[in-house]
Amino acid sequence: MTREFVHEAEVQRVALGMPELAPVVIEHPLSTLSDAEIDARAAQAAAQAVAIWSRR
Repeated sequence: MTREFVHEAEVQRVALGMPELAPVVIEHPLSTLSDAEIDARAAQAAAQAVAIWSRR
């Protein structure tokens, strides 16, 4: 997980008036990954999104 992106997500959600919004975070970079590795990151993101949405 890249700290700069997590910080930027924090800044954006506060600026948009949604400080309680939980971000979905994956490891970077993506540009050097194989298709299979990108699929794995997408699955990681999807699992996090479902977990966040299920907490409502």
